[in-house]
Amino acid sequence: MKRKLFIALIITGLSAIGISSVFAWGVWGHNHINKGAILALPTEMGLFFYNHSDFITEESTVPDLRKYTINDKSEFCRHFIDLEKYNYQSPATMPKTMNDAITKFSKDTLNKYGILPWYIQDMMVKLTNAFKNKRKTEILFLAADLGHYIADAHMPLHTTLNHDGQLTGQQGIHAFWESQLPELFGKDYNLYTGQAHYINDIDQAIWNTIAHSYQLADTLLSDENKMRKDNPEDKQYVIGPDGKPLKNKFGSPIHAYEYAHVYHELMNGMVEKQMRAAIKMTADFWYTAWVNAGKPDLQDLDPDYITERNKTFYKQDLKAWQKGKVRGCRSDKDF
Repeated sequence: MKRKLFIALIITGLSAIGISSVFAWGVWGHNHINKGAILALPTEMGLFFYNHSDFITEESTVPDLRKYTINDKSEFCRHFIDLEKYNYQSPATMPKTMNDAITKFSKDTLNKYGILPWYIQDMMVKLTNAFKNKRKTEILFLAADLGHYIADAHMPLHTTLNHDGQLTGQQGIHAFWESQLPELFGKDYNLYTGQAHYINDIDQAIWNTIAHSYQLADTLLSDENKMRKDNPEDKQYVIGPDGKPLKNKFGSPIHAYEYAHVYHELMNGMVEKQMRAAIKMTADFWYTAWVNAGKPDLQDLDPDYITERNKTFYKQDLKAWQKGKVRGCRSDKDF
């Protein structure tokens, strides 16, 4: 209860600040991605993570809160990478590690244009060590945070300089794509991914994801740009009494349902596919870190009675999950 109140107070404070795209993927998206990843884990991991599913689910948005509530300057660059500013051509042309990137581009450049893929690499090292040492608090904290950054890597606009359509006259498309669309249509998504698998090459998996997201950014923007040209403002947005588009509590324009529906269909399931891919990769990376740590027994990190108490609910959620549904996420609405 106290934790939910804390999150609510933070969001209220952010409303007063008037930030236009506070949560990458929105609260709804990040919550469902982390919760879905828990259900994709094998039972020997899954039961432990499920015991702490409330924490891991709610913690999924904390990296964004660090940016705006605490104003942690070091946090901002972790959520994106402006590939154009790195003269990106393919994953093979990019530095392999954070240190390599600093050597090639300078630390100031990385702080300005983003370190997302390299930061995910570093987080995997830390999570693996937390598993090795069986440090419960670190495991939960790092796993939840890692899920956030992996989700960000699946949001196409987190890979491009044109991150909010500001270069093409499409301001507001960031929050529209990652927050409003999932809130409107996510209840019909099939988020089932099957069980987590071991990833042999973590670095390659990260860069393949970044490359794919970057490829999608152009389609995401061009599809909406075509619609924008064919629809007057009163068809694009919910219009208020003053004749201007209504905005949500973070200052993002609220798109009209019909406009959102057509755009969502035009992208042919892109939002759903990227969310499902984020769930899959998060579970795979958690599992890979655990395997690389030697598959430590996690069950003795919790009292037996807690695990026994949760088994029934775990089985029920797994049944729903196998039908594509992620239950138990009562997320705050961004729109």
